Amino acid sequence: MNGSSQGIRQADLQEMTMQQQAPSGYDLFQPTEEAALLRQTVRQFVEREVEPQAARHEREERFNRELFRRLGELGLLGITVPEDWGGAGMDAVAAVIAHEEITASDPGLGLSYLAHSMLFVNNFFHNSNQTQREKYLEKVLSGEWVAGMCMSEPEGGTDIQAMRSTAVKSGGNYILNGRKMWVTNGCLDDHNPGDVFLVYARTGAKISTFVVDRTMEGFSLGQKIRDKAGMRSSPTAELVFSDCRVPAENLLGAEGESLIHMMRNLELERLTLAAMALGIARRCLDEMNRYAGQRTAFGQPINQFGQIQRHIGESYAEFSAGRCLVYDVARRLRLEQPGMRLETDAAKLYTATMAKNVADRAIQVLGGYGYVGEYSVERLWRAAKLLEIGGGTMEAHQKNITRDLSRNPRFFR
Repeated sequence: MNGSSQGIRQADLQEMTMQQQAPSGYDLFQPTEEAALLRQTVRQFVEREVEPQAARHEREERFNRELFRRLGELGLLGITVPEDWGGAGMDAVAAVIAHEEITASDPGLGLSYLAHSMLFVNNFFHNSNQTQREKYLEKVLSGEWVAGMCMSEPEGGTDIQAMRSTAVKSGGNYILNGRKMWVTNGCLDDHNPGDVFLVYARTGAKISTFVVDRTMEGFSLGQKIRDKAGMRSSPTAELVFSDCRVPAENLLGAEGESLIHMMRNLELERLTLAAMALGIARRCLDEMNRYAGQRTAFGQPINQFGQIQRHIGESYAEFSAGRCLVYDVARRLRLEQPGMRLETDAAKLYTATMAKNVADRAIQVLGGYGYVGEYSVERLWRAAKLLEIGGGTMEAHQKNITRDLSRNPRFFR
């Protein structure tokens, strides 16, 4: 290799590096003025309206529907829906910001928000036709109707191929039969189901998606799930479909397209679940840091002791790493197309366990106070565990990551 060719290669590399560098003043966590304003707006709303009610609604296992409607008034329930259809027209970074900020105060509200705005609204919008949008969007974007998604069943969760619910075409309707379990927003109280859901069911050998609302005959609440470890202010239920008559026009897309719908939406779902983990970890880190500076033992603040410093230092490092991962994935994710399963699985795999570990350390730092509700960390600790189960188990993420890496050994770039 002669000197001239070597010089050209170095120049090319320098130019490429300059093109890839972020602009001066770039903030990964709020890359635009719009994103910064969103964070400020949501954080102020959380401090003013979410935080005062969070512990009470968790204790009472009660969904705060009025507060949920306020999310609609702020435009958050349609955060990824284009403005032409009444949404905020924002991107994956915005969705991450909203979920992080809400969950730092009230993980239950954060989970209900995710089920409504990501699992239903985002999925519905990207796969629906104009007639379906005109029928349902206004109700769900305003918060008048509370929405969710029905996939898991009593006999199977992660194993989609084990799904038993069926939908059989009959004239101008589909006759839907089956039971769905662990449905977030599945009920509004002890007696009433949620308002509208995306329901996955078998149509012959394939799986299809239907929009089912509370007005349809044969749709009912099976049971409200009680005594969850955490996120108790987010209602979870079993829903029953017994010869439920679903108009044929409520088929989302075409028959057999559910896997496409799922794959496109799962990436955003897992990314926003990872954002929820960030909210939990950030709040726990804040609580333990403040407490350790105020609590004294043997004549000095406990943050002067090495054991406490280790808990705080490791928590900050892990939280910071997870936050960079999540926001880097968010800035590259495109809402209208799949292709980032590897990255979103990795984000949720890391941050879910990170949040649980940070919450655990916070309890250890606060001691007896951490074990009771006064400082919120025990509530956040209980909530964090769900993130290792819901929206894909840790084992499912590990399987997906290993499979994707085996297909793409040159994953790094």
